[in-house]
Amino acid sequence: MFKPTDFPEPTLIPVNGVELEVFEAGRENAGKPIVLCHGWPEHAFAWRHQMPALAAAGYHVIAPNQRGYGNSSRPAEVTDYDIEHLSGDLVALLDHYGYEDAAFAGHDWGAFVVWGLTLLHPDRVNKVINLSLPYQARGEKPWIESMEDTFGGDFYFVHFNRRPGVADAVFDENTFRFLRNLYRKNVPPREPRPGMALIDLARAETPLGEPIMSDGELAVLVSAFESSGFTGGINWYRNLDRNWHLLADVDPVIRQPTLMIYGDRDVIARGENLAEFVPDVEVVSLDCGHWIQQEKPEETNQAMVKWLERQDAP
Repeated sequence: MFKPTDFPEPTLIPVNGVELEVFEAGRENAGKPIVLCHGWPEHAFAWRHQMPALAAAGYHVIAPNQRGYGNSSRPAEVTDYDIEHLSGDLVALLDHYGYEDAAFAGHDWGAFVVWGLTLLHPDRVNKVINLSLPYQARGEKPWIESMEDTFGGDFYFVHFNRRPGVADAVFDENTFRFLRNLYRKNVPPREPRPGMALIDLARAETPLGEPIMSDGELAVLVSAFESSGFTGGINWYRNLDRNWHLLADVDPVIRQPTLMIYGDRDVIARGENLAEFVPDVEVVSLDCGHWIQQEKPEETNQAMVKWLERQDAP
């Protein structure tokens, strides 16, 4: 049984004009780095089950709280959270440790950052493992504009951009309730209702489905977000159209060996054109929802470690 006190103590590391709160395992495996990138509204703690397994497999495991999260820096400017800054933090983290390149794993928004990092700094990434969010092809229209056309103004990506500050305040007022209600599995399907679904979730008295973590584990997240607030993480969403422009001139193909892990019951759609943009991809599906590595820790560990072993075989 995992105890939150088992999670490593962090170090604050200066990178790229900010400080990142970084958790490590397997320092004795220096020279074989893997960097784990969390999503929203998450924390490096999301990788608590993977860190010991990857360290045991011979990796130096580096799990930062990315900018806007935990005790990492939270710059005030929205544009300080674009893909150039987020990927620049990870490049500077490699520089701090003296690594030319590393394997990178990302979940949810962390996966978006890992895809973007690999496009912008291909020489710094030797392998990619992404969970939940497949490669997002850059279409004709900026992403938020396209989502607004498809899903309407109440869709949370659009709402975060068009009504800045509104959702942040609701989440800040209801931190425990929001995170408790969000981190669930086997949630029964419901008819969509008007309004912003995540705001409704943050205000809901009773959670649906089953919790994916213990009360002690949830308390780690609640404490982190009570301290940091939600705005820094939401600012990642507020740069999606900016990112669309920033990625206009890069080669859109991911050439590194890639493992894509989906949850069969995840609400995020699978990538229809994944192999077109990520030709060296292997796909694994697990019987779970969105919080893949926390819902199915052993299966996730096995998929990651076995794939890495095959990639590393001479």
